[in-house]
Amino acid sequence: MRIRATVAAVTGALALSAFAVPAAHADEVEGDTKISNVVVNGGKPVVATATGAKNVTVTFTATDDSGIDWAQPILYHGSSIEKSDSGAVANSRDGSAKCTKVNATTSNCTATFTLKPRENLINSVAGTWKVWAIVAAKDGDYAQKDNAKSFKVQRLSKLTVDATPEPVKKGKTLTVTGKLTRANWESGKYAGYSGQSVKLQFRKKGSSTYTTLKTVKTDSKGNLKTTTKATVDGYYRYSFAGNSTTPAVNAAADFVDVK
Repeated sequence: MRIRATVAAVTGALALSAFAVPAAHADEVEGDTKISNVVVNGGKPVVATATGAKNVTVTFTATDDSGIDWAQPILYHGSSIEKSDSGAVANSRDGSAKCTKVNATTSNCTATFTLKPRENLINSVAGTWKVWAIVAAKDGDYAQKDNAKSFKVQRLSKLTVDATPEPVKKGKTLTVTGKLTRANWESGKYAGYSGQSVKLQFRKKGSSTYTTLKTVKTDSKGNLKTTTKATVDGYYRYSFAGNSTTPAVNAAADFVDVK
């Protein structure tokens, strides 16, 4: 079988520093080995800054009636691990998972990965990533999954707001500006996020609830600008709902005193 060669190769290669994509084409199982309960980053999207490395932990359960010998997960972006985007693959730090025996048939496994801009993160790979995983049992059985779990890898977003003039007379017009930016993993900076719908929200002084006043779109440089009537003292903010490549973010509120 195809995977037999992979199992043998990986078993003997756990100490190797080099990583090669496994020669597997789809999920394969031999015997009763199972992979379950896969969790990436505690179940939360992985959000990476413009420059800093992001450590990602993957946990899963491995079972077989003979016990678990070893396991290895790999993170990748693409339609399959063999067709992963160039560079968008992450191997665990020591090339395998650390599996702790729960009982004679079950082990809990953990592996830590590092995602870093300009290495395995470029702007085009923001979005859905997958976990490739293989588990080998002590009796020679195995289980291999091309997509054991899907998860999001996102570009950190930032949002600002500024309402003027301050203070303002009741009934007069406020101009509310701001900017939506997100991490550019290729330049190592934060760039304006154009064409995005952002809500202008208001919270009355003494209240804990924001009300949406209107929706504004960012311009070609991520800038926001709109107007609204001043009625009472309160806080203004912009709020971005986020999407598959970029997390939601709220601007720090700007208080306006109405005279």
